[in-house]
Amino acid sequence: MSGLILNDTLWEVLAVHLTLSEQQWLKEKGATPPRELMTAFVAAPRFLSKRTIQTDVNHSLEISKLLPGFSIEGWNVVRLSRVWLLTCLDVAEREAYILPIETLFDTAEMNELVALYSALPLLEYPEQWLFRATDAVRSNMGVVLDSIALNNPYPARFFTESAWNQLVLKVIFNDKPIHQIVGLDERTNEPLARTLSDFAHERWAAGRKVAPQVWRLVSKYMDEALLKDMEHLFKSSQPYDQAAAALACHHSDYEPARRLLASHPELEKSVQHGTLTWAQLEFTDLNTYV
Repeated sequence: MSGLILNDTLWEVLAVHLTLSEQQWLKEKGATPPRELMTAFVAAPRFLSKRTIQTDVNHSLEISKLLPGFSIEGWNVVRLSRVWLLTCLDVAEREAYILPIETLFDTAEMNELVALYSALPLLEYPEQWLFRATDAVRSNMGVVLDSIALNNPYPARFFTESAWNQLVLKVIFNDKPIHQIVGLDERTNEPLARTLSDFAHERWAAGRKVAPQVWRLVSKYMDEALLKDMEHLFKSSQPYDQAAAALACHHSDYEPARRLLASHPELEKSVQHGTLTWAQLEFTDLNTYV
């Protein structure tokens, strides 16, 4: 029932950014039958501005409380309005609810797809949208990938392990900020850790870098092979590689990893004192995979 719960909050955010005439148009369309609401979804750019949404602290906290991991930061009015319209659909009859949304997916252009994928955590019958969501991961449109992969709690809740791993790898390959993947740390798994190690070896063999955030996903599965990756990082001339190795070793229960970290006392001290964290490595300008 996430959509119904957030309907009022999203409207409060929208109202701040809409003129009175825009408010009237959108409010009226939200109360119309599905077919007319679908028409409004498509026509929204003709009636609403595209100004960027600015959320106040209270609304951001309320959204985070009602739907952890969900964020509308950086959205524009049209995108949020389209998502809000979808939360107005009557959920009582499954088929009557699903049909208009499926129709919108089938006919959507890029920005409409962004709104639809952004809305997935708010839609009822979540299992219905799993194929659509996993299909979005294969998209070559960057903004579409962002809409399903970043600040969207749907994948973490419903993707299989293989689909989840594909999403994480696609984000990494496209040099996007993996720390914005909701559930990233909770859904770490050994196959993903092994794949990332293989990926790193390929990059290193080609004389290329690996984004440091990649290594936050291997700590739980540290073994002799991954420890060699840490040794490679500690020997790097790049401070962020050394920092990533220090953090990965610190968060591991593998005793040889702890000993390796102890052999770099300054980094060990920084991690232990909290002056070095994964948050400090959250940057996206490496152009690592171009």
